[in-house]
Amino acid sequence: MEEKRLFAKKDTASQTAAIDLERIPRHIAIIMDGNGRWAQKRHLPRVAGHKQGMQTVKTITIAASKLGVKVLTLYAFSTENWKRPSSEVNYLMQLPIRFFSTFVPDLVKNNVRVMVMGDIQRLPAKTQEAVNDAIADTADCDGMVLNFALNYGSRDEITRAVQDVACAVQAGTLSPDAIDEQLVSEHLMTAPLGELADPDLLIRTSGEERISNFLLWQLAYSELEFVPEHWPDFDAESLKRAIVEFQGRHRRFGGLKNK
Repeated sequence: MEEKRLFAKKDTASQTAAIDLERIPRHIAIIMDGNGRWAQKRHLPRVAGHKQGMQTVKTITIAASKLGVKVLTLYAFSTENWKRPSSEVNYLMQLPIRFFSTFVPDLVKNNVRVMVMGDIQRLPAKTQEAVNDAIADTADCDGMVLNFALNYGSRDEITRAVQDVACAVQAGTLSPDAIDEQLVSEHLMTAPLGELADPDLLIRTSGEERISNFLLWQLAYSELEFVPEHWPDFDAESLKRAIVEFQGRHRRFGGLKNK
């Protein structure tokens, strides 16, 4: 058993050492899955998993920033999550308040700017206030962007974009012939990220292998990694292993591999 542990440590160290700091993915998106299952395995209430998951957000944010990631997008609460028990939803609505009240000073210290995308207006007033305060408090930071997808669903995002474009056509300020991929991208919630809007790498924790209505347009050519760890168990070394895997792939974007 001891020999296996030593081998695992050595293997982890070799993978970490293999990271090419010149080819760090600029934009990493993560579906933070498995909080509830993590808690249930330990005979704890599901909210205990969400609480621990909040600590993981802090760990991964700092780790990603130090590695040189430009944008870290985290799927924090989907438009479908309202279907969960009201007690769990109420707890999840409190998490941004608790998170930002303790973590904003560290974000500023690490030059990390907060951005939030989604239908924020539907969130409780106190949650909205915490989110807006965090955005304001980190507005002068020009390092990594920590982008929370909060009350976000990609189909909702695309629907809103189509409605905006349709209104412009109806008003006569836009010709249908002018509608192209770039214009659609400019109407999506990731538009403020500019050239960094599309993730290079998507990670989903907890072993599930689906996209779950997350960044459907933006993930067109992203590398996808599905890892077995539940989100509360995902740590800085897990992130590094995912980046090593990413760097071992050949991204062709529909073309041929360069010789």
